[in-house]
Amino acid sequence: MTLGSAGLTARATALGFIPLAEPQAHGDSLTVVARNAHRRRGSALLAVLWLSAALAAIGFSLATTIHGETERTSTALDGLRSYYLAAAGIDRAAVEVLWGIQNPAASTIPQGATQVIYHFASGDVRVEFIPETAKLNVNRATLEDLTRLGMALGLDEVRADALAHAIDQARTGAAGPPGLTQGPSFQPAGASLQEIEELLSVPGVTPELFYGTYAPQQDAAGGMHLARRAGLVDCLSVYGRSSQVDVNTASPAVLAAVGMNPAAIAAVAARRNAGPILQEQLGDVAGMAGEAAGRLRVGGRSIVTIRATARLRLDNGQLSDLRRTVAAMVKYMPPGYDAPIHILRWYDTAWSE
Repeated sequence: MTLGSAGLTARATALGFIPLAEPQAHGDSLTVVARNAHRRRGSALLAVLWLSAALAAIGFSLATTIHGETERTSTALDGLRSYYLAAAGIDRAAVEVLWGIQNPAASTIPQGATQVIYHFASGDVRVEFIPETAKLNVNRATLEDLTRLGMALGLDEVRADALAHAIDQARTGAAGPPGLTQGPSFQPAGASLQEIEELLSVPGVTPELFYGTYAPQQDAAGGMHLARRAGLVDCLSVYGRSSQVDVNTASPAVLAAVGMNPAAIAAVAARRNAGPILQEQLGDVAGMAGEAAGRLRVGGRSIVTIRATARLRLDNGQLSDLRRTVAAMVKYMPPGYDAPIHILRWYDTAWSE
């Protein structure tokens, strides 16, 4: 007996076999395969896009880092080159000053000059001369001088007077004013100050007061701008024996400390801006100074701070905006010493206008 397809299916089911599903048409199978392949291609494309974005971000970050490091390295290199250029300016100026002392008629630096400019192949150097006679001797200045100096540096009269007594206490060991109770934990030895930085331990002397700061100042047009205000380090020194100050280099605060009024200070500043004041011209300036005329002098450069500011020359011939200032305190020794020039202090980093 022959069974049909339906009978075979029923017989197989009765025997425990699961019949296979009817095969799909060939066209439907191709459609499913194509759809799955399309999905796989879309996923792969999305993965590639995300990977490309990640690699681009990593590349941009790396390029930015390399650019920043290159710029920092270039700036550090230019700063180092500027340092040695400034040091060369100090060396040349120190030797030329010595030559002028030994050979006044053949001096290469004009008499009374407060600065010179050297043009080197690698850049320009502006060298300033700041003799210690431009400052008051901190161990010899009177209380009146110190009080006027404090007021010229922005303190009111009460605080300036307290500062003057505090400095006097530090240099002599004497008792300060009744209202001054804060002080160092050690008792001073009663000796004079040996280094000007010792003033930082004096009550009332802040870093801004010692090193100087910037304060608003009105310009000629009536506007306001920030201008540097000198500090105690610019006005006081542990060197020198005379109460007179150099009229060519003393700061306005020092001129005020020796008793000059603002109008006289402005007149002296205008006069020396026109050129250095020579010894034979000191009498003319004395008339401007009034009662403080006896506190002025010209010269006195046995100890001088030579401050050099260097600017590199770029490939296009212009000067770089980067500036590096170096300074040295130099003492010129009289004949008979082992070396005519002694470097008392060296400043790798200094300030200059």
